[in-house]
This record gives sequence, C-alpha cells and structure tokens, in this order.
Amino acid sequence: MPYHRLDVFKKSYQLAIELHTITLGFPKHEQYELAQQLRKSSKSIPANIAEGMGKQSSKADVRRFIQIAMGSCDESRVWLEFARDLKYLNKQDQNFFDQRYQEVGKMLRGLINRYS
Repeated sequence: MPYHRLDVFKKSYQLAIELHTITLGFPKHEQYELAQQLRKSSKSIPANIAEGMGKQSSKADVRRFIQIAMGSCDESRVWLEFARDLKYLNKQDQNFFDQRYQEVGKMLRGLINRYS
C-alpha cells in the first residue's frame, strides 16, 4: 500500500505540520534547541513511514522503519513535556498533542504487527 494512503501517515504528517507552526512561536533562544528537536522528531514519523513503505524490500525492513517512527513518536511526546514544563505550551495543548501521539503510536504498533 502506498504510504500516503495510510491513516497513520496522514495523522502524523498533520501533527508535524501543526507542531512546526506552534514551535515557530517558541522563544528565539529555543529555535535551535527545543523547537528544532520537536520539529525533527515529529517530521521523522511520517518520513520513516514513507521510507519503510517505499522500500518494502522485506517485512523486516518495513518493520524496522516503523519501529524508528515509533521511537520518534515517543521522542516527540518527551519534547512536548519539556515545552509544557518550560511554559512554552500550556498543559491543555500538551495533553491534546500527547493524546494524538498516543493514537499514532497505537496505529504504528498495528502496522508493525501487520508486518510481523
């Protein structure tokens, strides 16, 4: 299946766009620190989904890229906690994004199981 048709790709891509926009409002001194880390980890999720689904040389290869995407998903959740605790995001916004990343994580686990 082409990556762009997967719901998990669509959701993670949209989340990355939203977080990119939000992080542009972080303080200037955080643009090359926390904001950049959050942008990179959130964009890594759909990028790894696309790469894994594009290669499909083996089930193990696809699974490996989806596992990398899962790691980036959890990493994004940690950066969101930092953003909340440093007062760049309020608790409500952080919870909103965290719930969406939990959903993406479940979808990624399902995709991994499909290629096991």
